[in-house]
Amino acid sequence: MRPRPPLKGRGIVSGTGVIVIGLMATLLALIFPIWSYADRSGTGTGTAAGTLSAHTVPTRYGPLSDLDRDFVTRVRLAGLWELPAGQEAEQKGTTEAVRTAGQHLVEGHTFLDQRVRDVAAKLGLRLPNEPNAQQRQWLATLNAAQGTDYDRQFVNIARLAHGKVFSLVAQVRATTRNAQVRSLADDANTTVLDHIKVLEATGYVDWNALAQDMASASTPPLTGSPAPPGPAADPSPATPVTASPSPTYPLPPPASSPPP
Repeated sequence: MRPRPPLKGRGIVSGTGVIVIGLMATLLALIFPIWSYADRSGTGTGTAAGTLSAHTVPTRYGPLSDLDRDFVTRVRLAGLWELPAGQEAEQKGTTEAVRTAGQHLVEGHTFLDQRVRDVAAKLGLRLPNEPNAQQRQWLATLNAAQGTDYDRQFVNIARLAHGKVFSLVAQVRATTRNAQVRSLADDANTTVLDHIKVLEATGYVDWNALAQDMASASTPPLTGSPAPPGPAADPSPATPVTASPSPTYPLPPPASSPPP
């Protein structure tokens, strides 16, 4: 029996199959990292989506998330301790730069406190009327300190607190879908950055201790979840309360190294 001659098209078909398989493998290699990245909770994408969807409620200004409510509450809490702390710094600070920093805290948080009460009223959110336990401890520490020790304590406690809230402001501004919260985040960003700069201008910031504290600790969670929108009485203004200023203030001249 004569052997069957090879099919002329067999090589062409085999070559085409190899090419198709190669193209499919390349396509899968391109798609898999994208799918894997989107599904990875550690990238922040999954976390942000979860934050936005968890207990989010509709309002006339846009959806209001847990993170939004937490942010509004923290703005109020900041004013409840930084207003009296700033007023005390105006009186007890031993340098002009420290007294100026105290003035900025008073003026800035007077402005923000008026803003946050207005936003909370529009969104139907309840606000606290006294500082939390950690903030009361900060106030007690500052009340007991005197002289240059007071200056250092005031500057470093306030600078650490502002550094922590600054990152929260950025996260809220980047993710919120609520127009009122977005506007409040804009005002908070301007005010908090001003306070960070004016505190640094005193020359008292302990940069090594600040870096360690920021790396080892995160902003502690609030006690209990912030209340969702509902009937809420207008909270009392944080004290002291003065006329609403512009949220931008001139910085003091750079300070020389403070006395040891």
